[in-house]
Amino acid sequence: MLLQQLLNGISLGFIYILIAVGLTMVYGVLKLLHFAHGVIYMIGAFAAMIGITYLHLPFLGAIVFAMIISAIAGMAVERFAYRPLRGAHPITTLISGIGVGIFLENLFQIVFTSDTQAFPETGIEVSVVNLTESISLTNTKLYIIAAGIAGLGLLYAFLKFTKMGLAIQATAQDTRAASLMGVNVNRVISVTFVIGSALAAAAGVLVAWNFNSLFPAMGAIPGLKAFCVVVLGGLGSIPGTIVGGLILGVVESLSDGFMTGMVIDKDAIAFIILIVILLFKPSGLFGKNVDKV
Repeated sequence: MLLQQLLNGISLGFIYILIAVGLTMVYGVLKLLHFAHGVIYMIGAFAAMIGITYLHLPFLGAIVFAMIISAIAGMAVERFAYRPLRGAHPITTLISGIGVGIFLENLFQIVFTSDTQAFPETGIEVSVVNLTESISLTNTKLYIIAAGIAGLGLLYAFLKFTKMGLAIQATAQDTRAASLMGVNVNRVISVTFVIGSALAAAAGVLVAWNFNSLFPAMGAIPGLKAFCVVVLGGLGSIPGTIVGGLILGVVESLSDGFMTGMVIDKDAIAFIILIVILLFKPSGLFGKNVDKV
């Protein structure tokens, strides 16, 4: 039972990681808390539904289509909601992000209604994979873990071995110095939003497929949990985000498996443990000491 819940938690943790990595990168480059990120996750799920239903794309093609649409949406949010306010007080950009998120969520409710919809047929039969006699996972959860590992591997290779990846790291360390050295900061920021939004879209599609449901408000709670993962791991730290996502996923899964029937649900238990950890290490597991957030 314990190993089963740990595997379920790892699968859930990779979903949180795929969402939170984008937030970490945006904060690392802009020192900005991107509160519209949960809506980008939702846009990815609906884009995949449109791709399968109306464009008759295969499932893998629908995921790529969703990542492209969400990347464009993320880039547009940065261009019109954040860039004009760059240099303004952080609260101003924070409110702008929240406003954009609310606008997009309500726009999707007008277009698709607020009702929960079933994810379209993908042609991939959901099956149970028996790892041992007592431990099993659905193939959807195995695909989630594989997608998380592949996404992190590609991100690492991009940041480590490409010119743009090095430019992103330089901008995250010192934006002004990077600009003086010839780095196009606006392009770096746009690419950062593109990558983060694409990863969030992949997570949205996989979750909608796994639970066979999608609705315009589906990004609210995962977006909030992704922020918790970023803070838990340490602001701006990708390794911290990975560890924080796995911790939150495992804690939530263990709470769901061993604390059923309690008045406090699994989400509340996960956040309580998060608060306890941050009481002892306010900067997060891998973060640097910060004056305020």
